[in-house]
Amino acid sequence: MLRRNVTLLDLYSHPISQKYVRRSGMAHAISVAYHAFNLAKEYDVNPELAAKAGFLHDIGHYEWYNNGEWDYQQYKSYDIHPIKGAERAHKLLVRLGEDKLAAKQIAHAVLFHTESALPEGSFELTPLQKVVNLADERDKQPGDQHHYRNIDKEKERSLIRMLDKKIDEFYLGSVI
Repeated sequence: MLRRNVTLLDLYSHPISQKYVRRSGMAHAISVAYHAFNLAKEYDVNPELAAKAGFLHDIGHYEWYNNGEWDYQQYKSYDIHPIKGAERAHKLLVRLGEDKLAAKQIAHAVLFHTESALPEGSFELTPLQKVVNLADERDKQPGDQHHYRNIDKEKERSLIRMLDKKIDEFYLGSVI
């Protein structure tokens, strides 16, 4: 059987993910990973890289609170979560033993998952970056409520394991 360097369960279980991905919404991260996996086929993108980038896309979020309340204006004005997230995702992936080129591609997809990180003017996303951007957009809810959905940790683990299985099945199907 194929052995991947780093599984989604490896990423999910790591304390860095538990702290920073959970901060921005674990249910959202898992949902975006699923959307990215499914979109990857449509865009001829490696579904493993897409799922990992989808899962890690918001790992750079900072908590913008003012007097205990979320301050959306501060967030819109000062947030650089795609930049911080790309750095955090890359470091975590390399630390866990991910292929270095794959780690770089995933980090770039995290960096460009939202228009807030894109430079003014025309800019063309790679297919992987486009997939992660679209996956994030598919899961968005009004008022950024997608960041506040919750599911219990056992359900999270179950969903992560199922997506890892789908990725393994993809690789087995491409070998046959």
